[in-house]
Amino acid sequence: MNYRHAFHAGNFADVVKHLILTRIVEYLKRKPAAFRVLDTHAGVGLYDLEGDEAGRTSEWVDGIGRLIGAALSGPATELAAPYLDAIRAQNPGGGLRFYPGSPLIVRHLLREQDRLFALELHPDDAAALRENFAGDIQTRATHLDGWAALGTHLPPKEKRGLVLVDPPFEEKGEFARMVAGLVKAHQRWPGGIYAFWYPIKEPAEVEQFIRDLKATGMTKILRIELTTRAPSTPPRLHGTGMIVVNPPFVLEEEMQVLLPELANLLASEGQGKWRMDWVAEE
Repeated sequence: MNYRHAFHAGNFADVVKHLILTRIVEYLKRKPAAFRVLDTHAGVGLYDLEGDEAGRTSEWVDGIGRLIGAALSGPATELAAPYLDAIRAQNPGGGLRFYPGSPLIVRHLLREQDRLFALELHPDDAAALRENFAGDIQTRATHLDGWAALGTHLPPKEKRGLVLVDPPFEEKGEFARMVAGLVKAHQRWPGGIYAFWYPIKEPAEVEQFIRDLKATGMTKILRIELTTRAPSTPPRLHGTGMIVVNPPFVLEEEMQVLLPELANLLASEGQGKWRMDWVAEE
């Protein structure tokens, strides 16, 4: 599948992924010490939901389009607030026209002492990313292969932070590349938080990915998944997953609040399911 961000901006997978992202960043902000976020596949940063790419698929309608005005429970409303605030910041006139990708969501949440390093390999997207962050001294937007950065840009000088890996899945072997990339990064910075996103399209492929993660011998690996429909033939995207290594101690409890409501909200009626388990505990 091709998961280039512009075509899928704001869909159900983005909603789940970016809620997890915001909860991790909010946890990092609990301590006054500075941190850095490394976004290895950052995209352009901002998406026009009425533009050619997002408008062609309109996947956002069943994603952020459902969440933005939904009546969540009190605890879920509180947990979702930083994410929704980041979206509203890009739509100051109200409504929902623009959707921020992960780098702009992170940037909205950062404090003065924190930093963002956003990487993008696609040349046109990298140019747009740099333009979106022009003049921002807290963000470095670079045309660079994010996989290579896992070996060359870790650990960050702050020694605190998050590595977000959200590849486009344009080529075969992306799951194996994620495992190899995580091993390389973890060897250089074992104390960092890592969040690796993956699509759920063929369940057998995902389960092999989980077996490969277990075989690395790493510990503190949390799996978070949400599906909106049953698997189909031929396979198509029906779920979203995130592997979080060294997750904040509050993340599991927070997602237990959010996931049931997201499954009901984002799925076809009665088909939403979620799971969260430890691939490897401490």
